[in-house]
Amino acid sequence: MPFLRTLTSLFFLFIISNVQIHAQTRYIDDLFSNIRKRTYFYADTLKLDTASIKPLIVLVHGGGFVAGQRNGGEETTFGETFAKKGFAVASISYRLSRKGKGFDCNCPAATKVKTYVEAVDDLNKAIYYLTTYATKFNIDPDNIILVGSSAGAETILNKFILKDNFNFKPVAIQQGKIIGAISFSGATLDADYLTSENAVPMLFIHGRMDNKVPYASASHHLCNSNTPGYLILDGPSEIVKKLRSLNTSYKLYSDPEGGHEWADFGFQQTDLVKNFIYNNILKKIKVQREEIISKLILKK
Repeated sequence: MPFLRTLTSLFFLFIISNVQIHAQTRYIDDLFSNIRKRTYFYADTLKLDTASIKPLIVLVHGGGFVAGQRNGGEETTFGETFAKKGFAVASISYRLSRKGKGFDCNCPAATKVKTYVEAVDDLNKAIYYLTTYATKFNIDPDNIILVGSSAGAETILNKFILKDNFNFKPVAIQQGKIIGAISFSGATLDADYLTSENAVPMLFIHGRMDNKVPYASASHHLCNSNTPGYLILDGPSEIVKKLRSLNTSYKLYSDPEGGHEWADFGFQQTDLVKNFIYNNILKKIKVQREEIISKLILKK
């Protein structure tokens, strides 16, 4: 495949020094320092930034498919934070198919679905590349955690929830094993596709007043049914109903007065994320199904 060609390093790379602090817990405490980034092309002009330690966190930025970047300030800080704790972190680019066009109520529903499919296709290509060169990157292809914000969160959720949906059948081959997902202001096209085969522990951070990506089951951007962009999405409150029925761990943090700003604020909640990854994804200490309504946990 063309995206598997040998590529030249162009940018920074999250590389960890050999300095390690003893008597601390891997994946919880900061064990490493001197983080740098290196960038690789994985498909055409798409790039990903990696950190060479396992397990692998794949980070997908937001921006409504019109903007956003893998190396934005929030994404870079988040990636460096988890690289220091002993994770490999790959922050990827994907096609901004709606750049200069919009992704609101004037964007036809069929075009929105096509945009979601293209983003999942790009995510799968990035994971294929990373897992194919797992030895080079020193990652474990059977321990992949997806993290996404807004459009990126929609992408990661659609990737594994809708892998058997007919719309997503044409996407690039899926490889590696997804063991958990973290969603900041994300939703999926259809939570009913969650099954015992594809359900994984999931952490959600979402504003209940989000008027772009719904908290419950509602139309994308709250579009009226008579607009071209009317498309129902299932937000985290619907997804956790399925996870509960499947006895799968989840935590849902929601701000009753919060909106779509949690797509960015979620990146600041590294303590919540690291504890969930360690306890519920990596260690599987116990099955937790918890919904927490608070505006105190997240405001900084």
